[in-house]
Amino acid sequence: MTSRLLLKVTCAAEAPERANQAFTVAAAACAAGAEVSLWLTGDAAWWAVPGKGPDLGLEHARPVEDLLAIVLDMGRVTLCSQCAERRRITAEDLRPGVRIAGAASFVEEALDDPQARDALGRALVADLLSEWRDQGRTVLLNSHLLGEVERVC
Repeated sequence: MTSRLLLKVTCAAEAPERANQAFTVAAAACAAGAEVSLWLTGDAAWWAVPGKGPDLGLEHARPVEDLLAIVLDMGRVTLCSQCAERRRITAEDLRPGVRIAGAASFVEEALDDPQARDALGRALVADLLSEWRDQGRTVLLNSHLLGEVERVC
């Protein structure tokens, strides 16, 4: 069984050691054969765009650009959708191999449990149905989960 590692980087130049450590751990885990998913959030979002991530200039630390290249080659890198939107970063701006995804995708990766994913999906659908109900929309729904149907209808 392959080991999995999910990391979220939330900082950049304002906390260079924390930022570099996350990239170092992600790259080391890739080199060790782990399945790595690295999420870029907050100011770390800029590393998703070529030439925009800050040079941390830390002594005795491998540059983030080198570490990120390893993770892009051997793992997965995701940019937080809200963070991208706040910084006006679009899919066209991204480095090759970086994707944009939101909280539901992060939770799915974090839980890595088919039953948990089913529960998350049901919760998202229930929220959407409740929103439509509140808007006065008509929805035709067929389900054997009567308790959940009663909750949203």
